[in-house]
Amino acid sequence: QVELVESGGGLVQPGGSLNLSCAASGFTFSSAAMSWYRQPPGQEREFVASSFRAGTETNYADSVKGRFTISRDNAKSTVYLQMKSLKPMATAVYYCSAQTAQDYNYWGQGTPVIVVS
Repeated sequence: QVELVESGGGLVQPGGSLNLSCAASGFTFSSAAMSWYRQPPGQEREFVASSFRAGTETNYADSVKGRFTISRDNAKSTVYLQMKSLKPMATAVYYCSAQTAQDYNYWGQGTPVIVVS
């Protein structure tokens, strides 16, 4: 059974930092593309960042480029999102997702991030 379990969300002040983790199981993590998405309150889910397989290829939404960093540890089947210089607009539920080699997509349960002064 595929599982994506996110952790690390919480309350943070503007300009602060927060690190999210997503532990994956049930598929070959090293061959999967891993991504982070977020869903602000009352809005649709939006793309944040992706790490492709080996992790040397990454992609970021323009809104987070230069402040967020996606990374992965294939030995631990875990993907991370380091968030710096957080703005109130970053308030959202953050979701981990996986696209497997078989082109199946999976989603985690989400972890909330709240940026307030």
